[in-house]
Amino acid sequence: MPVKDLGFRRAAPALAVFAAVRLLGLAVLALWCAAAGSSPHTLLSARWDSLWYARIAAEGYGYEVHLPNGDVHSNLAFFPLLPWLERLVAAPTGLSYGSAGLVVSVVAGLAAWGIFAVGDLLHGRRAGVFAAGVWAALPVGIVQSMAYSESLFTALAAWGLYGALRGRWLTAGLLAAGAGLTRPVGAAVVAAVWVAAALAWRGGERSWRMAAGSALAPLGAAAYVWWVGARTGGGLLGYLDVQGGWGNGFDGGWAFARFIGAKLASSAAPAGIGLIAGVVLVLWLYGLCVRRRQPAALLVYCGIVVALALCASGYFGSKPRLLLPAFPLLLPAAVALARWRTGRAVAVLGAAALASAVYGAFWLNGSGPP
Repeated sequence: MPVKDLGFRRAAPALAVFAAVRLLGLAVLALWCAAAGSSPHTLLSARWDSLWYARIAAEGYGYEVHLPNGDVHSNLAFFPLLPWLERLVAAPTGLSYGSAGLVVSVVAGLAAWGIFAVGDLLHGRRAGVFAAGVWAALPVGIVQSMAYSESLFTALAAWGLYGALRGRWLTAGLLAAGAGLTRPVGAAVVAAVWVAAALAWRGGERSWRMAAGSALAPLGAAAYVWWVGARTGGGLLGYLDVQGGWGNGFDGGWAFARFIGAKLASSAAPAGIGLIAGVVLVLWLYGLCVRRRQPAALLVYCGIVVALALCASGYFGSKPRLLLPAFPLLLPAAVALARWRTGRAVAVLGAAALASAVYGAFWLNGSGPP
């Protein structure tokens, strides 16, 4: 693949578009909160999973919530890189851990740069710019501005995939290890690096860097899973037991299908139809990526992210959020926008950004991320 300069000047339009979309989302959220009497800072940094990450940063692991039905919610379910970074930012600045998490998310906006880099490498600069913009304008894009791990993970994943596509094996391996310390789906980045390395090996490339990068890739996830198993006494399955306490598991999508079926059989049938449409859209986009012959590393990464998001047995409302890292699904849309006239493409992206901003404000002031 061609070598392209990825300095700030080349990526600046993508970063500007990303920043504009995210600032629009924050502005709409601030206006909505002013009308509703809520706090945007609290919604972004001190609710839902943000509280769990902040508690880990403050106290370490070991906190549990015992529910009346016997389930145990342990903070061991949350991978450590985000709370480590929150602690690192909070120490010299005096910020609360939740606020430090917002700083981490802002810096993790480098995910947009990584998404641009992949899009630029495969389809040219203009498509890369729109790829970053479309990712920012996803319906649940407001999560990118929260003290959550999605932005951090996507940044590590995007740059790790870019490294694998370019044959920068040590970089790819280190970033995959970081992704594995961020979210369970870090396994998708590891698999992508391994596939890219295997194909390069088959093509005749031989280097110690390839071997070292491949060996480094799984170390982050493996280390944390091993540590949880040792701490809980559950061995290699200890982390799965922790997730089971949260009602999470992999059942091939059966629980999700039953959830949709229950919606269809109730007064919430329109919501069930919407869920079906969303799943069909995701699967259609993945099929489109396959037909357009995206690199195998991207297809493997995206396939695992989609499979884990759709086939997990718990927290059905979180599935759109869990799909945020699946940015390769957006490349066909970015390529299409890149082929349109600038005015038309900007108008469509702007409309999507405004809809995302309104939905994000409504969502956070309602049920919000589970």
